[in-house]
Amino acid sequence: MAFTIALAGKGGTGKTTICGLLIKYLVAKGKTPILGVDADCNANLNEVLGLEVKDTLGQAREDMKKGKVPSGMTKDIFMSMRLEEAVAEEDGFDLVVMGQPEGPGCYCAANTLLTNLMERLVVNYAYVVMDNEAGMEHISRLTTNNVDVLLIVTDTSRRGLQAGLRIYKLAQELNIGVKKSYLVMNRVKTEPEKEVLDLIGQDGLVFAGTIPDDETVYTYDLKGKPTIDIDSNNPAVAAAFRIFDKILA
Repeated sequence: MAFTIALAGKGGTGKTTICGLLIKYLVAKGKTPILGVDADCNANLNEVLGLEVKDTLGQAREDMKKGKVPSGMTKDIFMSMRLEEAVAEEDGFDLVVMGQPEGPGCYCAANTLLTNLMERLVVNYAYVVMDNEAGMEHISRLTTNNVDVLLIVTDTSRRGLQAGLRIYKLAQELNIGVKKSYLVMNRVKTEPEKEVLDLIGQDGLVFAGTIPDDETVYTYDLKGKPTIDIDSNNPAVAAAFRIFDKILA
């Protein structure tokens, strides 16, 4: 089984950037092959990784439900073909984008096929790194039944922290088998106060560390440049790598 790391957090906390840095870290450490899964409806992990996405699994599911399966082709073969087409490849890692959520109507058959296909796909990888929206439904519905590490990303705002704590509690309620959960505070200008750390740890959530606010990361994001290309000596990248050393030791 692949080692699965899921990232979650409120929008705007830099979660997707950190997801890209995690993939960069795993490639640098030789922990390959890696499957990146973009399960955020606002999919942009491909931009962080510098990859072009030609298809999404959500679109394949929509096409199957609307009867766009070629004559003589089974739905299983159709979805398998579309899954292969949706995988973007790079040295050391691949990326698949979940795409849009379900529309109106029943998606039971399509989701069952998609779940089975994803389960067959992930066995080909040593690591699976999944970028999620704030809700955790994608993890329980469309991928593996098992999350080795849940990495919750927050910024220094009260709302960001509260959202992170809610995600942690939600993950405990869902049947996704989270083994370890960590919280990372991103875009930090000053170290968090003791009261904040006590709030994080009161329900058993482990504080993994901070990543400093960094102008280079901001500039890359602003210009749409792949942040995976930022030098490893950059302060934010180096801080992220130290956190990854800790949680994947």
